[in-house]
Amino acid sequence: MHLTIQSLSKQYRRDFWGLRDFDLEVKPGVIGLLGPNGAGKSTLMRMLATITQPSAGTIQWNGADVVKAPDALRSTLGYLPQDFGVYPNLSALEFLEYIAAIKGLDGKSARCRIEELLVLVNLVHAAKRPLGGYSGGMKQRVGIAQALLNDPQLLIVDEPTVGLDPEERVRFRNLLSDLSGERIIFLSTHIVSDVEATATEIVIINKGRKLQHAAPEKLLQTLEGKVWQWVVPSEALPALKQKHIVSGVVRRQDGIQVRAVSEAAPASDAQPAAPSLEDVYLHLVSQQNGAAS
Repeated sequence: MHLTIQSLSKQYRRDFWGLRDFDLEVKPGVIGLLGPNGAGKSTLMRMLATITQPSAGTIQWNGADVVKAPDALRSTLGYLPQDFGVYPNLSALEFLEYIAAIKGLDGKSARCRIEELLVLVNLVHAAKRPLGGYSGGMKQRVGIAQALLNDPQLLIVDEPTVGLDPEERVRFRNLLSDLSGERIIFLSTHIVSDVEATATEIVIINKGRKLQHAAPEKLLQTLEGKVWQWVVPSEALPALKQKHIVSGVVRRQDGIQVRAVSEAAPASDAQPAAPSLEDVYLHLVSQQNGAAS
């Protein structure tokens, strides 16, 4: 199982590229695609899902060109788009039977698979209730179930935790972790904690370009000795944000504890801190934005 992306680009207008010269090679695991809103994540996901045609470049699935012959990938693809919608009057059981029929599963196989998936996503108790009465997290679990109906080798989930409460977000992350193994899962998000909790590899993207691709621990090593914490008066914070990449602030009785990225100690009382993925993400995006300005 192998996915290779080479020089992939998508041009929407003469002066606007959604994705530009994007290269990536991945094997089974959870690939966290991390970037701000509008970075190009959904554009990439839609091309991987064979919904959008690239303007240039190739996508190869196990050596086959997906752009020229998409059916080989489509038969083993699961996709949960950002704007996943349900039929509110259908129950989860009815909805999954409908999707199974669209995917070409025969009746007996579909029933067995749906029973398994309702257990997996913890919706057996609500399987016959109308989807219109489901919470956001329950609807997302139905979304994962429909994406898994054909037991896909490539699973794509685009911004799956937006709008979920903290408990539902944790449940969803755990579900993705349980699904990893002998499949490639793309988790596209702008929420660093979602990637931090689940990803075996992280791809950071901004303005349509790949900034970094590495295992989480490798990314953290890039900022070793470059993250600092110290306390400043609250009135000093705006000026500080103009000089440094501030990744965190905590209000205290004696002022504001600041966390920032800097090559050298930004203040005499600044103490080194262990890097986080939030630090790495903000540092890389800020570097690119600074280079472009």
